[in-house]
Amino acid sequence: MTVSSRGGARIPRRTALAALPLAVLAAVGCAPQAEDDPSGGEAADRRQLLHVPAADRQAAPDVRGETLTGEQLALADFRGRIVVLNVWGSWCAPCRAEAPHLQKVHQDTKDQGVVFLGINTRDATKTNALNFEESYGITYPSLWDPAGRQLLKFRGTLAPSAIPSTVVIDRQGRIAARALKALDEAELRRLIDPVLKEG
Repeated sequence: MTVSSRGGARIPRRTALAALPLAVLAAVGCAPQAEDDPSGGEAADRRQLLHVPAADRQAAPDVRGETLTGEQLALADFRGRIVVLNVWGSWCAPCRAEAPHLQKVHQDTKDQGVVFLGINTRDATKTNALNFEESYGITYPSLWDPAGRQLLKFRGTLAPSAIPSTVVIDRQGRIAARALKALDEAELRRLIDPVLKEG
């Protein structure tokens, strides 16, 4: 199948799709995928997980705001530590699936200088988000971002537009890895462990 360019030339559909920005392609995080979709399965999972070589890393944006419990918090507060930044919503089924894994790895790595921070988005009320945290025993803080303003700050870098999504930020405040899917414990550790080993 082909699509027309502005000049009238015919462009293969696959080429046209490849030109779409990451933020657009990533926006399908909570959307179901057809069983016969050839982009699904293990190959899709590999594309949704990315480690960034140290020489190619970009600085994380200035994420800051009020947490679900009313404190002011900024990503910059954790400079010198590894930060696992997870984007979630209580309405998102994959977020519910990965929540126990996030909490488990948080507990296991907090003494190694790893900080977990959530960004709660698109929830109608804080009550919904707080009930989610209570249900899954989440003990790390989350920023309250119902309109997605904090997420917009990632545009043009490794934007975690899919929900759920996770970004690992190194000790220098740079984006070292990202996932545009719900993670299990093993996948989450595979994102964090290489950054931990950087010393």
